[in-house]
Amino acid sequence: MAITLNNGIKMPTIGLGVWRMEGKSIKEVILNDIRIGYRHFDCAAKYQNEAEVGEALAEAIQTGIVKREDLFITTKLWNLDHGHVLEACEDSLKKLQLEYLDLYLVHFPIASKFTGIGKTSSVKDENGDLDIDTTISLETTWHAMEGLVSMGLVRSIGVSNYDIFLIRDCLAYSKLKPAVNRIETHPYFQRDSVLKFCQKHGICVTAHTPLGGGTANTEMFGSVSCLDDPVLKRLAEKHNKTVAQIILRWGIQRNTVVIPKSSKLERLKENFHVFDFELTLKDMVSIRTVDQRLRSNQPGTGWGIDVYA
Repeated sequence: MAITLNNGIKMPTIGLGVWRMEGKSIKEVILNDIRIGYRHFDCAAKYQNEAEVGEALAEAIQTGIVKREDLFITTKLWNLDHGHVLEACEDSLKKLQLEYLDLYLVHFPIASKFTGIGKTSSVKDENGDLDIDTTISLETTWHAMEGLVSMGLVRSIGVSNYDIFLIRDCLAYSKLKPAVNRIETHPYFQRDSVLKFCQKHGICVTAHTPLGGGTANTEMFGSVSCLDDPVLKRLAEKHNKTVAQIILRWGIQRNTVVIPKSSKLERLKENFHVFDFELTLKDMVSIRTVDQRLRSNQPGTGWGIDVYA
């Protein structure tokens, strides 16, 4: 199942996020995912595992498990590299062992001090806050992203963590409008206004943290998981599914792309098998009532600033 982007390219509606995956286990996880049926992988320079993902993809392609043209590989421009878009993209391609990316995203609408291609540690100023580079505009970054499409290095470009107003501005200055806006959205943080605005303007929304972050975000940011919500648990019982499957199906029926993250084989299988049932209109309305406007992913806690202020 796929969503057709505004440039005609099809993007699988479910993928795997590789954030916080580390070490040699990545290859086994990626290969298992491909055997299960996953074709969409959400990567990023910041995750510092593109090389390991690239080894797995290369093995899968070389051994005939999957063809390159059947994969959809996303990665992202990190904050430090807004003034070095081409070099950053080429570095990601080299690590991923690919000739082109299916989708390249601006990871955050923030340009910070450059310290070298491949570097991801954020530089702090004298106050201990993120050292933001005020000489590079998001418009400049976007036009450099457009250049990657012209060079054939990237098939589609988009943004991540953009609100309505940043999307509006991007639409005004873009020659190629963003194909995707990747944002946090889940039952406790539904963000209907952003979703409707993007879809009105032909921009696909990818839901990162689609399960609300679970244990990982609770430990890192102190957030509350929607996996224990009683309304969602009742729906899971009704459909004989897990709560995670209910949430992912809800995301798909909102016409978003969902990219859950897991390294456990049974959970990977479970997350992928969400196409054999549908939520009713009544179910969808019930889920609407649990929204708490609760963001679970808070990267600013490490940057000394509220990036969403």
